[in-house]
Amino acid sequence: QVRLVESGGGLVQPGGSLRLSCAASGIIFSTTRMNWYRQTPGKQREYVAGVGSDARTYYSASVKGRFTISRDNTKRMVYLEMNNVNPDDTAVYYCHATGQDYWGQGTQVTVSS
Repeated sequence: QVRLVESGGGLVQPGGSLRLSCAASGIIFSTTRMNWYRQTPGKQREYVAGVGSDARTYYSASVKGRFTISRDNTKRMVYLEMNNVNPDDTAVYYCHATGQDYWGQGTQVTVSS
């Protein structure tokens, strides 16, 4: 049974940093591409970043150069380092395993002064 638990969200000032974490279970983690998505009320879920089993990384244009995705296969964890955040980054952030029809509860990130 797939389970993804996000954590690390909170309130951060514009220009600040935040690190999100995702604990994964119920999947063959080391061979699964892992992703981060985000969603704001009234909008569709938006792709943010992904990291392949080979550690190759992918980013949306809106976060490239500011966010860094990484993974630790031994701990079955995925991370999203968010730097130089701005109010447009405010959203609920979700971890997702490629090929799985499962979404966790997400973690709220609010960027505000």
